[in-house]
Amino acid sequence: MHLSRRGSSLIAAATLFSALAAAGPAIAAEAHGVDGIDGATLSWVWIVPFFGVLLSIATGPVLYPHLWEHHYGKFAAFWGALVLVPLAFIYGLSPAAGIALHTILLEYIPFIILLFALFTIAGGILVAGNIHGTPLMNAALLLIGAAIASFVGTTGASMIMIRPLIRANDNRPFYVHVIVFFIFLVSNIGGAFTPLGDPPLFVGFLRGVDFFWTARHLSEETLTVVAILIAVFLVIDFYFHFREEGLPKIKDPTPDRKVSIRGLPNILLLAGVIGAILLSAEWRPDVAFHVHGVEMQLQNVVRDVLILVMALLSLVVTKKEYRQANGFEWGPILEVAKLFAAIFICLIPVTAMLQAGESGHLAPLVSLVTTADGTPNNIAYFWLTGALSSFLDNAPTYLVFFDLAGGDAHRLMSEVATLAAISSGAVFMGANSYIGNAPNFMVYAIARRRGVAMPSFFGYMLWSVSILVPTFLFITWLFFD
Repeated sequence: MHLSRRGSSLIAAATLFSALAAAGPAIAAEAHGVDGIDGATLSWVWIVPFFGVLLSIATGPVLYPHLWEHHYGKFAAFWGALVLVPLAFIYGLSPAAGIALHTILLEYIPFIILLFALFTIAGGILVAGNIHGTPLMNAALLLIGAAIASFVGTTGASMIMIRPLIRANDNRPFYVHVIVFFIFLVSNIGGAFTPLGDPPLFVGFLRGVDFFWTARHLSEETLTVVAILIAVFLVIDFYFHFREEGLPKIKDPTPDRKVSIRGLPNILLLAGVIGAILLSAEWRPDVAFHVHGVEMQLQNVVRDVLILVMALLSLVVTKKEYRQANGFEWGPILEVAKLFAAIFICLIPVTAMLQAGESGHLAPLVSLVTTADGTPNNIAYFWLTGALSSFLDNAPTYLVFFDLAGGDAHRLMSEVATLAAISSGAVFMGANSYIGNAPNFMVYAIARRRGVAMPSFFGYMLWSVSILVPTFLFITWLFFD
């Protein structure tokens, strides 16, 4: 069979990577079969694809934007193949397929179904009319978005609020900072009050953490961070607002109209999504079936089907003009779906290495979470969970450190500072990069498609390092020291 030059290059790269991976400590395939990977035996080379996909996301839109825009899916496929092909080469095709399916069926598909549903349903809720993006009005919109994030999820709140925020500021020459703070507050930190707000907290809820634990024990940290960021935002926005006074006026592309909310049936559909999630947590029929060795619990399959039905109903009941007015298009969710497919695949060996604890190549990181006398190092839990959540998916990162802390929800709920450090680190520091939390990249993609000159991957991190890191250092001293 004739192979294209691109296909031959991919096979050659994957084969070379397989040889390098096999040259390191061997994978214990016989001992683990399709159940998983022994992270203690993985060499550092398995981290390369993950950093490769991150580097592609960071540099593509900046260094080669035209190529990236048309071929980002191929970049994602390349890095994913550098994990899947070596797994098949070392494990065998069938066991490797089982490992990949475990991630795809139990993690990626539920993740992308939920994002797809929230993206679709929220895209049918039109906040019509126009308001002027003054500093005080922008601060109010950010606070509203942060407040609803804990009830409709950071993804839902982001999709509902981002377009009205852009319209409110589209006659201003300087408003990139408004979108950056939106990602900080609405796409991340605002989701810290309930398990419905952000995936890591929902993972904790499924592992036995009380539904209202986060509201009781993360409120002070969350309100402190929100207050600091709103104050900093007002200073920055007033500065740019005064700078704009001396510049030529830009004609507002959005006519002034009374603000109203349309597409109200979608609010009921959002409630249906929340209900489906709660159902999966409370209803345990002890019925399961297997797909190539992967156990699928009935309640989780029902949850995903119900969420998908809610999204499809939204497409049926929402007037097309509402989506058109929102500038709704499938591009952002397709981009997120392709890139996060690669991220989830590339995370397989990284997560295994983390789960190996002190036996793996990431042992120096893991050993930092325990003090010399054996007690939890809560500062390390906060910063390590947060640092990894800045680049890894924050839900599995939360779960890794939850397990490192003992994995007993009842005990951890009594050790308030440790669980609070893990929870707030995962939620708050998801804002540190575009890929720390899925809504970040979706907001970035929507804003970019609406003509906002969003900062690059590293440009955004300059904002986060300058503003978020000092804020997190302050709450470390206040709550975890």
